Amino acid sequence: MKKKEKGHLIKSVQPGSIGEEMGIEAGDVLLEINGEELEDVFDYHYAINDDYIEILIRKRDGDEWLLEVDKEYDEDIGIEFEQGLMDDYRSCTNKCIFCFIDQMPKGMRDTLYFKDDDSRLSFLQGNYITLTNMKDKDIDRIIKYHLCPINISVQTTNPELRCKMLNNRFAGEALKKLRRLADASIEMNGQIVLCKGVNDGEELKKSIEDLSEYLPHMRSVSVVPAGLTKYREGLYPLELFTREEAGQVIDLIESYQQEFYERYGLHFIHASDEWYINAGREFPEEERYDGYIQLENGVGMMRLLIEEFSEAIKNIEGDKRKKHISLATGYLAYGLIKKLSEETMEKFPNIKIDVYAIRNDFFGETITVSGLITGQDIIAQLKGRNLGEVLLLPNNILRTGEDVFLDDLHLTDVENALQVPVNIVKSSGKDLLYSFINGAYNIKHGEANGKFVYIKNYPEHGGTVNE
Repeated sequence: MKKKEKGHLIKSVQPGSIGEEMGIEAGDVLLEINGEELEDVFDYHYAINDDYIEILIRKRDGDEWLLEVDKEYDEDIGIEFEQGLMDDYRSCTNKCIFCFIDQMPKGMRDTLYFKDDDSRLSFLQGNYITLTNMKDKDIDRIIKYHLCPINISVQTTNPELRCKMLNNRFAGEALKKLRRLADASIEMNGQIVLCKGVNDGEELKKSIEDLSEYLPHMRSVSVVPAGLTKYREGLYPLELFTREEAGQVIDLIESYQQEFYERYGLHFIHASDEWYINAGREFPEEERYDGYIQLENGVGMMRLLIEEFSEAIKNIEGDKRKKHISLATGYLAYGLIKKLSEETMEKFPNIKIDVYAIRNDFFGETITVSGLITGQDIIAQLKGRNLGEVLLLPNNILRTGEDVFLDDLHLTDVENALQVPVNIVKSSGKDLLYSFINGAYNIKHGEANGKFVYIKNYPEHGGTVNE
């Protein structure tokens, strides 16, 4: 096995940062801080949190520089590494019965099949981890550095059932790590991917009550339905929840919220937006989302969109501008987007907005979220239609920071096929309104690296799809 080279390659240095001031450049290698080699980004963040540090750098010509840095205690030095973790990513050792990656067709790009289960990504990017990939020393380091929040895919607090759901005989034992983290006052968020007939009903009730024992250190737990594609041959037999069953899940979750709020100031347990849409119910009021603590897990995204849109349209004057705009989204958000488009047209009577729900033929009709729509499905279902001046698409439809769909088609492929310009709409209600009335307010492809609310674990529930 090839020996790992010492140090960490620096990818870039922020202009005006301490790193630039000290002469650090892209291509240099960070060797040590305060005389210690660094294993990964945990060590790095801990080491730089001081008002005086010594940094050993190897320059591209081989010279080594020892830099003495006086700074504010928690001030960053402004360097970015070639590997974000400063170490190899840890892959998942589980084979969860609901894993989305196991339900993908063959022939897609390799990165889409990588299953991460790395606690460092939980801290840095908000990814959810199962704890099965963590050793005691990993927990020790989290506690030592007080790195939080840590986001945890719990699924169930029944140890035997958790072993079955994760197909890992150590999955039940891993739950004990929750107590260690809570005792050390590490902030956590939890997730339960609900599988019909497996961890719902009484099992869900038990999980809610068990996890509430970690309050207030566990700040929230989301309950999300397992995403099921058409590629499930040979996998554990799972079924979709019916409208009535979705309502029962909501009722169970909401029966606990007020009690938790009165005791801890947190509603704690939350149903994702899908449950309310599938049950045909109104979304909870904004206050019940506890500051949208689980937004990137699909909890409260619709309510936040409604609130932001309502505020924006209330503060804008209607006029006689004339436009024809189209927007394509998934079936899940279609009803709400359609309603907001109608509110816009009422205030701007000469604007025509056509909203299209794209059926997911690529993954199967049971996948209804916009984040898993492919370019080929958009082309197939919109070709030949009068799309007006511009076609709007939600930002989570693209690979992060690029103009590429899950099926590797580019935005230009869609533009050429549909013969219409395509613009990407950011996630806020204000951005949606301004895209409706201006057509080109938001980010154009080639500039898709703006600050998005990017969904990491929703809707795939079990593996990161967009990398």
